[in-house]
Amino acid sequence: MVGLFWITPDAVYVGSPPTAFGGGVRLTSDGPETLDPDGSRTWTWEELRSAVIEDVPTESPSGRVPKLVGSVIAAAVGAFVGEGPTAMTLRLETGYGPEQVTVYSAAAGGYGAEETALSQDLLARFVAGTADVRTLEAWGAEHGREATRKPHAREALLQAWTRA
Repeated sequence: MVGLFWITPDAVYVGSPPTAFGGGVRLTSDGPETLDPDGSRTWTWEELRSAVIEDVPTESPSGRVPKLVGSVIAAAVGAFVGEGPTAMTLRLETGYGPEQVTVYSAAAGGYGAEETALSQDLLARFVAGTADVRTLEAWGAEHGREATRKPHAREALLQAWTRA
């Protein structure tokens, strides 16, 4: 996970990869693609006016230990009552009007403000054509099997990708 993106050796997703709770959105060099059992949709970067991820769960400012305890409790309660991951909305503005797709958070305790802002900026740059998803795909091919990096390392990657 790097910011609001889940990067594997084979793909880049907004939020988590598709799960049993629902589909997801894969980002390609051509544009976003929904992965939904009820039918997939695709858009090209050129036909999008904007792309924004809404309803992003945020980290609690109270610190890491309480966040970890809260995540463990939330996971236990979720397993008991059958709740899934937190839903977010990918809102796409096209020439035909707005579209929205549900994606799921990959961060149990929420996302940091800086990572969220950098991720939103990178997504906007994909739409503007000033950043390329292939940069993330190449990183994923090399590092996609590694453990999630620390927040400062993730932020550094996002900063580098927004400048590339």
